[in-house]
Amino acid sequence: MQLGAFSVSLAVKDLAASRAFYEKFGFTAFAGDPAQNWLILKNGGHVIGLFQGMFDKNMLTFNPGWDSDARPVDDFTDVRELQRQLKAQGVELVTEADESTTGPAYLMAIDPDGNPVLVDQHV
Repeated sequence: MQLGAFSVSLAVKDLAASRAFYEKFGFTAFAGDPAQNWLILKNGGHVIGLFQGMFDKNMLTFNPGWDSDARPVDDFTDVRELQRQLKAQGVELVTEADESTTGPAYLMAIDPDGNPVLVDQHV
């Protein structure tokens, strides 16, 4: 199962304060828009997203079709195929991708401890 790029999406209270904090750990912004209250930061192969006012909980995020630099990759497993595989294994999804579409789509599951897991395909 190819899930694509991985990041932790953090629900932050103050985007600027969080950015300054993570920059002290060597992270630098490489995507996002502070005017829209979100940034993606990177330190080597480690990626975190900072999102102010967009969701309530931190979540694990996978991006099929992207590498860790948010560049499209040629060979990846489409989110709808991942959805079929997860459902076949008994994973309950709280949000499902529309099987009749192609391209960008997402699904979401909640792990046994209440952590959201987002599989968000942008290509």
